[in-house]
Amino acid sequence: MSLLDEEGNQDESLESKTLSAEDQVKDHSTGTRVVAGQIFLESGKSDSQSENEESFHSQEEEKENSLEELNSLEMSNLLNKDLEEAEIQTPVLTAIGGTADGEPCHFPFLFMEKEYAECTADGREDGRLWCATTYDYKKDQKWGFCESEEQSNKRRQMQEAEDVYQIGMKILNESSKKAQKKVAYQYLLKAADMNHTKAMEKVSYALLFGDYLKQNIQSSKELFEKLTEEGSPKGQMALGFLYASGLGVNSSQAKALVYYTFGALGGNLIAHMILGYRYWAGIGVLQSCESALTHYRLVANHVASDISLTGGTVVQRIRLADEVENPGMASGMLEEDLIQYYQFLAEKGDVQAQVGLGQLHLHGGRGVEQNHQRAFEYFNQAANAGNSHAMAFLGKMYSEGSDVVPQSNETALQYFKKAADMGNPVGQSGLGMAYLYGRGVPVNYELALKYFQKAAEQGWVDGQLQLGSMYYNGIGVKKDYKQALKYFNLASQGGHILAFYNLAQMHATGTGVMRSCHTAVELFKNVCERGRWSERLMTAYNSYKDGDSNSAVVQYLLLAEQGYEVAQSNAAFILDQKEASIVGENETYPRALLHWNRAASQGYTVARIKLGDYHFYGFGTDVDYETAFIHYRLASEQQHSAQAMFNLGYMHEKGLGIKQDIHLAKRFYDMAAEASPDAQVPVFLALCKLGVIYSLQYIREINIREVFSHIDMDQLLGPEWDLYLMTIIALLLGTIIAYRQRQHQAIPRAAGLRPAVPQQEPPPEHQPPQ
Repeated sequence: MSLLDEEGNQDESLESKTLSAEDQVKDHSTGTRVVAGQIFLESGKSDSQSENEESFHSQEEEKENSLEELNSLEMSNLLNKDLEEAEIQTPVLTAIGGTADGEPCHFPFLFMEKEYAECTADGREDGRLWCATTYDYKKDQKWGFCESEEQSNKRRQMQEAEDVYQIGMKILNESSKKAQKKVAYQYLLKAADMNHTKAMEKVSYALLFGDYLKQNIQSSKELFEKLTEEGSPKGQMALGFLYASGLGVNSSQAKALVYYTFGALGGNLIAHMILGYRYWAGIGVLQSCESALTHYRLVANHVASDISLTGGTVVQRIRLADEVENPGMASGMLEEDLIQYYQFLAEKGDVQAQVGLGQLHLHGGRGVEQNHQRAFEYFNQAANAGNSHAMAFLGKMYSEGSDVVPQSNETALQYFKKAADMGNPVGQSGLGMAYLYGRGVPVNYELALKYFQKAAEQGWVDGQLQLGSMYYNGIGVKKDYKQALKYFNLASQGGHILAFYNLAQMHATGTGVMRSCHTAVELFKNVCERGRWSERLMTAYNSYKDGDSNSAVVQYLLLAEQGYEVAQSNAAFILDQKEASIVGENETYPRALLHWNRAASQGYTVARIKLGDYHFYGFGTDVDYETAFIHYRLASEQQHSAQAMFNLGYMHEKGLGIKQDIHLAKRFYDMAAEASPDAQVPVFLALCKLGVIYSLQYIREINIREVFSHIDMDQLLGPEWDLYLMTIIALLLGTIIAYRQRQHQAIPRAAGLRPAVPQQEPPPEHQPPQ
């Protein structure tokens, strides 16, 4: 399945899987339940509130039961009334033309010994819908069309567009080859030309990002405008993005906010995520933690509900700036040669390589696509060799089921038992899940708790997560929010997305902890950034590596709007390098400055230093040494950046944005050398220069004649000091003459070239070293 299709599925499934923001808040105020380790809150009460109100609840229980019965009765009456009204208000179809023009259609009617409860095209070659106005068509021959000829033509055109769209989607989902996907998009283009809404959505995004179609911002904008007029949430969100980023239109944050809001009201998850980030950071709106919480919680609920036991795909966050600064640094991607080497080892029977490749293909990431078939094959080989880890992962795959591995609790249980007997924490956790939910065995909370504890003791995140859930809900143990918090924290340190989700819910409602909106938003944001749309980070990175900077920058800009810090810094980096031709040359630095600022506010050190550089040199803004100094100081104090310390030393040395102070300059240079070994050589050179400057400054400040006038040579060296000095000079002269004569007597040798002494280039006068 293509990434665009996955994003589309994420958006479209919101209506069926989640409630509106208001309804969800209401839903969270009535109790709690846990499904597969996810806490779905239905109560906003804290632990202390619950204890204080236990007695009150027991006294009011009978009243509540009677009220519930009364309410359910009233609701059923209201529903019956609504259904009756709906039946009365159902429009009656009137026959058009035929032998009964103007008469109401009769449903059901009998035609060719078959009853029809709705209009049909059976018996007609032109495909127009018709109905009978009496029960027995054969007997009475009373009929008419259900639609006009114009409506019929439009319906057939839309049906043809739907058929073309389905052909395109079938090719797109079933093929992984680029050439086939391009063919699929030709079908989608044809369907889009026939005004098929979903095809228009797919094509507009493909034109925006340059996915399998040539990138064309203007054409995508026109399609988005057309979709917006039809009320498409995806079109509204995308049009908001264009206005926010100023692509193809004049930038307008007000219009962007309007379109984002309409997209969110229509159920678009990305629009909700963008609004969540805007309210959190105060971009174009008043900063509001509670509003951000509402949007982020709604998206996080959806993301968490999609997380399986395998934990979903791995999100790769590769920083382009770090790759350039440190070419040898591992980006998290595996080289093709290295993958082939592991495959060679696996084929030769190396069990560790088989398990490693199995996990890599199971989760995807690090440059390897998710492939359950290959994961299953590698795990099978390792399991046959007796590897407990492979057995446990096979149990996971059978427990969840997929297109490759049929779901089977019995087979999963066998593998989990084998792995658990060998002391494997993954197997123990899987066995705990089986006993907790009764998968292939009777429900047994004591055994579930026992196996989760064993897995948690060995540091397995799934065991820690499930143990936290049991303590949270009091399943098999006494309810204990502190213990739940402890295990959720442990699981979150292992990066488990559901642990972040559960901690966010606890902080959002103040359950077991002091309520903290800020902490809850940060945790929910972390969960949201693990949604399917995060896969576009790798798509953008691959586009950049393939030399398509325009496609990469647009993708990074959309992800930056969603609040991804790595996307903000990567978009700023591409703009900074002036590699994106779709952005005007005069606009690159101001836009880069905007995204460096957003990335810096999320704690990225390089972005903070870049902000200092932009204000120091006047890139995208006026030269402002004071602001540059503030940014360098923040990077120095908060992130202990050696580069920032060095730049602060330079600014103190030159008195730029701050009073000149050579002593403070030396202090910052020394701090930079201590903070990073890489800074030691430039610091040594800077200190040498500083020493020379300090000496010259000292000499200028003192009077040489005055110094010598105060020196009494007779007192210092004695009354005959001049004789001593003349003797020393004579001895030095004699030594030089003797050395010269000895050199002339020596046998002449071939003259060799002496290496030239390299001259040190003085550092620039008005620039901090980069």
